[in-house]
Amino acid sequence: MLLVPVEIYLAWLFFARQYREKLGWWRTSYLMNKVLNESTPWRWATDAAGRFTYCGPESLQLVGYEPSELIGHHFSRTIDPSDLAGVLQDRNRRTDATGAWTGVRTIYRHRLGSRVMVDVSARACLGAEGQYLGLEGETRSLRPGTMNDSVAAETRRRVKAVMDERLLLTAFQPVWSLSSGKVIGVEALTRFPGSPASPDAQFRDADSVGLGVELEMVALETALDAARALPNQLYVAVNLSPDACLDPRLPAVLARAGFPGERLVLEVTERHAVQEYGPLGNALESLRRSGLRIAVDDAGAGFASMRHILELSPDLIKLDRDVIAGIDSDPARQALGTAMVGFAAGLGATLVAEGIETTDELATVTGMGMHAGQGYLLGRPSLDPDDWASWAH
Repeated sequence: MLLVPVEIYLAWLFFARQYREKLGWWRTSYLMNKVLNESTPWRWATDAAGRFTYCGPESLQLVGYEPSELIGHHFSRTIDPSDLAGVLQDRNRRTDATGAWTGVRTIYRHRLGSRVMVDVSARACLGAEGQYLGLEGETRSLRPGTMNDSVAAETRRRVKAVMDERLLLTAFQPVWSLSSGKVIGVEALTRFPGSPASPDAQFRDADSVGLGVELEMVALETALDAARALPNQLYVAVNLSPDACLDPRLPAVLARAGFPGERLVLEVTERHAVQEYGPLGNALESLRRSGLRIAVDDAGAGFASMRHILELSPDLIKLDRDVIAGIDSDPARQALGTAMVGFAAGLGATLVAEGIETTDELATVTGMGMHAGQGYLLGRPSLDPDDWASWAH
């Protein structure tokens, strides 16, 4: 009977979040369609360090940020480093004697993670003595299909080079038992050495040219190969999108790796939406028969993760950093954390707190009865086998 109020509270949070996210999706979809149809320019200005000093209201339509959320921040908030490098090269070719340039086409990063094709024009602002003060410019959204084919071709070439030449590594981050104080597992995190783009940007680029699942398979093979050097008592959690879980090549990839199924945890991510859970559930159930366990990542961060939990009945639930950050002093986060402890217990799932960065956060989640923890306070991702070996002790 004591669990009933907790479950009611959790259900209320769940459906409230669903309503907010559907409303947000409708609003974002409407605004994106509007900007694509009308191509209203977004006018902006930056200082010499690249921080926004002026931001027109069109930023909300184009990249999902209110002007107040961009002013004072570096323009890299709206563009990935790899795309920025291309802009700088193209700008140098197009800059005239006055310091102005037009017609530079690139891809901006929307706040929700989507990629927006744009055309950028700007001019340098100079002081009385000719010193560089910053930029003034405008950005227009391009309709789908107007982006130069060369951009897609270059993205495809870059992604295929990463896969063909195995230009990626696996870092492992420890997961600790909060009751015993011992490392019980690791999460495999893909790294792309030598690339200025973040791992998330690399996977988004691959998705944009239809190579997302292929890159995930290569990352999985790389992770399982590296995992051979881990202490035998640790489980290994690997991230896969729903599309990758449904890929018919996945069982063969796992079989070739020869990694013990009872030491493997498959974390289902939110990278791709799930239209029908039946086929996904069947695919995961087939893998579970080998001893593999299923985890849902980023729980509490969005509607998709909560649907994953309800539909897939995971063995592990990983609470997102957004829930854990400040949980020691935020009553709302504490209420959600307590509700999730009860919810996980009802499912028979292990609850893992992600992103623990302070001793107060650690003490709070431990006191709530969460089973395991992960975060910079407990151990950063490491590429060093000596670190991996130390986790056995």
